[in-house]
Amino acid sequence: MILALDEEGGDVTRLEAFTGSSRPGNLALGAADDLVLTRSVAQGIGRDLARAGVNLNYAPVVDIDSGLDNPVVGTRAFGADPELVARHAASWVTGLQAAGVAGCAKHFPGHGATAVDSHDALPTVELSAEELSVTALVPYRAVIAAGVKAIMTGHLLVPAYDAGAPATVSAPIMMRLLREELGFEGLIVTDGIEMPAVSAAYGLGGTAVRALAAGADALCVGGENATPGVVGLLRNSIMAAVNDGTLPEERLAEAAARVRAVSSWAARHRDPFPRLPGDDGAEAAARRALRVSVRRPPAGSGPPHVIELDAPTNLAVDPVTPWGLGLPLSRLLPGTTVVRLSAPDTRDLDEAVRAGAGRPLVIVLRTAYRHAHLTGTVDRILARVPDAVVAELGVPGEQVPGAVHVATFSATTLCGEIAAEALANLLRS
Repeated sequence: MILALDEEGGDVTRLEAFTGSSRPGNLALGAADDLVLTRSVAQGIGRDLARAGVNLNYAPVVDIDSGLDNPVVGTRAFGADPELVARHAASWVTGLQAAGVAGCAKHFPGHGATAVDSHDALPTVELSAEELSVTALVPYRAVIAAGVKAIMTGHLLVPAYDAGAPATVSAPIMMRLLREELGFEGLIVTDGIEMPAVSAAYGLGGTAVRALAAGADALCVGGENATPGVVGLLRNSIMAAVNDGTLPEERLAEAAARVRAVSSWAARHRDPFPRLPGDDGAEAAARRALRVSVRRPPAGSGPPHVIELDAPTNLAVDPVTPWGLGLPLSRLLPGTTVVRLSAPDTRDLDEAVRAGAGRPLVIVLRTAYRHAHLTGTVDRILARVPDAVVAELGVPGEQVPGAVHVATFSATTLCGEIAAEALANLLRS
């Protein structure tokens, strides 16, 4: 049996959804750029999963962070350089699988060069086969060489290989590119087939049949669609397709064999006495990733006033997962006050800024690259308090605003605590 979930270890966490991850995400690991730490962090994640009975992890993300227009990759990518991403992806897979948990690299053949979130609609990858070969496919060659057990398809239209069908239902992409050209022999898993990028065109049952016929071995169904009723619908759709010859029975047998192979591998590599949580290098990686740029001392005295600017994240991030600097700063500097604003109007903003008059002001944000209003809000605050601290918990912007600028490359609880510690030391000095 396979029990799977997506524990990416950064902003996308399932095991620590209610507390925030105790590890840095991929972008922070890429910023730290220490392969030993990346492997160790991934092995720690694998041990946590093994203790929970999980034997397949839908991670790591091996997409290239191709620009600030991408709405879904962000901190989930190791970086923008294909070779760096390849090195860290291979190390991450090696660490995870050393704990007896199968890895699943995603989102094939690469979600980085897109400006549309496949949770919402179908993105198109406008790259030639030659361009894909030296960018998005570089990490896949690395993880295949490292022995990754599974690869997840992205719901992506890639005209360089198939102008008529998304990767999830494309035999040219799964069979010719992934199987034949790249030589992958492991398990091919779909991304969530309930996502509108495919379900809007084919429906759940139609997507399932098309994906299996095109070469997928396992179907991922997420969200509110993960119900017995949907499982029955999929079963009936698959049985009907076999009966009418749309889906060859041999193709199903081949897919089932690959599922069993991953399950058997995990059973053989399972540690019957997985270690308790310990130092897996996560703190060292978060500290190494942290960037603090001091142009001049922040204005004001006393405990800081923190304004956290909230904005929607992509659907892969659990909305209950906490983030921010207010709480860890309050623990380190008693008297710290915190205001969190979502798409603030001018009155909200004026009140929030006035509340911290005469004290150091810390502006905290994440995903600013996705929300222009956040950058505009920061500019309005800095026009009034130019000597404020700006802390970006995620993908940092192209500018470095504020008297002090902090970049963590991840909004996890751990990265927030490390940043708060650095800021507290600065404000005390």
